[in-house]
Amino acid sequence: MLADYDMGIIRERVATKGRLLDAFPGLGLKAYLIREREAGSPVDQYAPFYLWATPGGMNSFLWGPGFQGIVNDFGRPVVQHWTGLSYEEGPAAAAAPRTATRRRTPLGEAVPPGEAVADAVDRHTREARRDGVVASALAVDPRHWELLSFTLWAATEAPADEGERFQVLHLSAPGRGELGVGRRW
Repeated sequence: MLADYDMGIIRERVATKGRLLDAFPGLGLKAYLIREREAGSPVDQYAPFYLWATPGGMNSFLWGPGFQGIVNDFGRPVVQHWTGLSYEEGPAAAAAPRTATRRRTPLGEAVPPGEAVADAVDRHTREARRDGVVASALAVDPRHWELLSFTLWAATEAPADEGERFQVLHLSAPGRGELGVGRRW
């Protein structure tokens, strides 16, 4: 995640190199996301989001020449990793996503983790059925006990109350059909 970076460089890189992952084995989808101050964001930021169809695909990317190119050009970024809980295709699944939202929610200590996660998955399934949703994923970070909801939207403006909003510059989705839908356990 690069903050306060020249977004022209990012836009050019995505335009010239984004399609290199359009057929990457083991990749479910990668959304090339940005948010910019001029559009109301608190920072200029590049925030790619990956959903891996296979652990081998992720390992091949992280330890291979593709990620090394990123390291060579920008330094080694922090790679945040969550455990997938649910993936859903929305009513606008056939549309190209234009925006994305990312919402982080702490899992409070008052509710047992299994119950909190089951409730979150049920809520995620309902929310993914809203008009304009292309696809949505729900994950958990058990180290920090935090839920992450990530949604791709067909509209150029994502709902304001959905968390951090991003523009989708490109979507590589070679294994989107392999992600499966619903709960992960």
